[in-house]
Amino acid sequence: MKRKGIIIVVSGFSGTGKGTLMKQLVQNYDNYALSVSMTTRSPRPGEKEGKEYFFVSREEFVSQIKNGGLIEYASYCEHYYGTPGKYVEAELEAGRDVILEIEIQGALKVKEKYPTALLLFVMPPNATELRKRLEKRGTESPEIIRMRLARALEESKGIEKYDFIVINDKLEECVRNMHSLIQAAHEMPERNVELIDNIRKELKNVCV
Repeated sequence: MKRKGIIIVVSGFSGTGKGTLMKQLVQNYDNYALSVSMTTRSPRPGEKEGKEYFFVSREEFVSQIKNGGLIEYASYCEHYYGTPGKYVEAELEAGRDVILEIEIQGALKVKEKYPTALLLFVMPPNATELRKRLEKRGTESPEIIRMRLARALEESKGIEKYDFIVINDKLEECVRNMHSLIQAAHEMPERNVELIDNIRKELKNVCV
């Protein structure tokens, strides 16, 4: 029986290295696909259609919302961003695990629509390390950093709703840990309903 992929939602505080982790995961293992979001904003220099984003008009995006074509969506800085269901479903049917980087509210929406989605929350070893990583970027003011840390405190109130916590201390070790958790999740009963049903039918036949 061909194994269908599962949706993996990755969330975490700003500065925990979510993007780096996901890129490394895709690079190290060949059964993952990063979800490509849809947006109404214009492409930035170097961005390509279908790679960084699917760039669409506001009208087309609204049409996708009305027709149920998006797994989740949000409005940010006067632009829409969302996860197209058609792309995700195609990857899942091909047997690839699809990784979505989404904040907590969006993650819970995905879980409602896809109950077997796996939710991972990336955390730093401690709060001091998180501040150091934000400061090391060198791209944000002390005030912005304080705002990001305050937001992290708010986001921490939803961590218990996730399936697993992933501590990003050493990159390679964390990537291996994420891969192991995802592979273990594939074997959980709720993600193998068809297999369980088949073995029950076979057992009934051999019991006759």
